[in-house]
Amino acid sequence: MHTILRAAGGLMLALGILALPQISRAHCDTMNGPVVTTAQMALDRGDVTPVLKWVKPDDEPAIREAFAKTLAVRGKGKEAKALADTYFFETLVRLHRAGEGAPYTGLKSGEQPEGIITAADQALERKSADDLVKDIRAAMVKGIEQRFGRVVEARRHADESIAAGRAFVDAYVDYIHYVERLHNDITGSAGHGSDEADAAETPHTCGAHQ
Repeated sequence: MHTILRAAGGLMLALGILALPQISRAHCDTMNGPVVTTAQMALDRGDVTPVLKWVKPDDEPAIREAFAKTLAVRGKGKEAKALADTYFFETLVRLHRAGEGAPYTGLKSGEQPEGIITAADQALERKSADDLVKDIRAAMVKGIEQRFGRVVEARRHADESIAAGRAFVDAYVDYIHYVERLHNDITGSAGHGSDEADAAETPHTCGAHQ
């Protein structure tokens, strides 16, 4: 069983990395994230082009307008520059998040992304996904095996009492939903739940560095 799960895990991870252009969770709303980092570089160079990739085509005019306004104010002193830059960062991140279908909850300062996000960005810097695939595969295999084991054990006692039967059902539902989420994330398939439930469960992302 372990061998089969590990083989399946490797195949699913390989398919997932090929099929999904995005990484696990968002850090595009942080001051040290890739969106704001790109915006800082664009403002310093006076060239809006690098940030346009972070927004949908329909939002490009708004970003160009905000960029021009920011540049016009930046030269009016240190405080004005800070306020203007923040205005542009917020506008850019808000429109980027909207393009992802995610809410904008403000810029986060000093927050570090999750370990897996850091690992994903480091993989891009190293131009190798080997370590990232290894870490995610190990986590996925462990998750499946743990839930599988709980279901097998609970099923042995499922008919002993109502409480034991409910414990089996709980373990079974957790196992099935976990495997379903993994499969749907990798294949891009819709699950059996509602669109609203899927949207609530699916984390949004912003990709990696400029």
